[in-house]
Amino acid sequence: MKKLNLYILKQIFVGFTLVTFSLLAILWLTQSLRFVELVTNKGLPVGLFVTMTSLLMPRLFSLLSPIAMFAATLFVYNRMLSDRELVVMKAAGISPFKNAIPVFYFGIMMTIFNLYVNIWGIPQAEAAFTELEWKVKNDVSHLMFREGQFTEVQPNLTIFITTHEKDGSMSDLLLNDERDPKTKVTLSAEKGRVVYTDKGPRIILVQGVRQEVSKESKQFSSLSFARYSIDLGSKQQTMAKDESVREKSLIELLNAKDDKTLTEAQANRYVVEGNKRLLNPFYNLVFALIGCIGLIVGNFNRRGQTKIISISITTMVCIQALQLTFENLTTKNFSFLFTLYANLLIPFLVSLYILLFYNPAAGNKHRPKAEDNLYAN
Repeated sequence: MKKLNLYILKQIFVGFTLVTFSLLAILWLTQSLRFVELVTNKGLPVGLFVTMTSLLMPRLFSLLSPIAMFAATLFVYNRMLSDRELVVMKAAGISPFKNAIPVFYFGIMMTIFNLYVNIWGIPQAEAAFTELEWKVKNDVSHLMFREGQFTEVQPNLTIFITTHEKDGSMSDLLLNDERDPKTKVTLSAEKGRVVYTDKGPRIILVQGVRQEVSKESKQFSSLSFARYSIDLGSKQQTMAKDESVREKSLIELLNAKDDKTLTEAQANRYVVEGNKRLLNPFYNLVFALIGCIGLIVGNFNRRGQTKIISISITTMVCIQALQLTFENLTTKNFSFLFTLYANLLIPFLVSLYILLFYNPAAGNKHRPKAEDNLYAN
């Protein structure tokens, strides 16, 4: 029996891995499209692009894991039933609960792992992603200005730098500014640094030369300077980095009601997010049970198990839809918080009851058997 459980457990693990990575690859591709513009227009390094999109994976994995568990168990047990393996196990007297033990093992393991991802992994990944995204959009000195390349900060403003220094400054700069239609300005400096003001980022140049040519009179002028400031014109960039709900720790979310700086709606949203982090991992076990329970207790049909599979899929989708509905209701009215727990506990208890006590032959007790009808004719 142990070898059989290990065999089933291995099959579920392989199926879960394939489904999860396939779904993650699709979602990674769709999510990465948001940052393609940063690569093409702002010259974001490919390595940084991969890092940013990879930081989204913990959140996506947490969302996809229960669905992958459902698909993997449904596939494995349907194949076992089609290959008559489940039929033989039932004939040998193995109870439905024992047939579902591998699902319990793997479901519990994935629940524990997802708890870790939700409580520690997602906040850290989201914080790193938000910090990196803010730098990409605001830290023009290190991400927009690339060494040895001309960078067009905005139309008619091009900057060239030779090297980035460790202290954040830049060496050997060349700027070409033609934003004024009447003049063309070229600046060169030994050092430079980007600073941020309320009106947007500015670049401070040190020890350089400013050369200006009037486009109308063709008059040339040159000026040496020790310090010069030029506006980069990115006034829409914000210096304040907002902290999202996903970055907050579980304790901060669950104790949001005590935070007087939050409105009632915000506090509700924070508490709901905290409860979601605790509840969602357990859907790995619940969805896995839903995926296999119909095939374990149902009768074998040579024409296929379309009916049982359809009922299982419908049940899973309904639970998922109710979860989203109850989350929205609880955010608006905190008294609906119990519905989040009921939506998880009721399917689990029903599944447990069916595995322990359900008798599929009970409903056919008074029905005539097909063989009797055959001989009667």
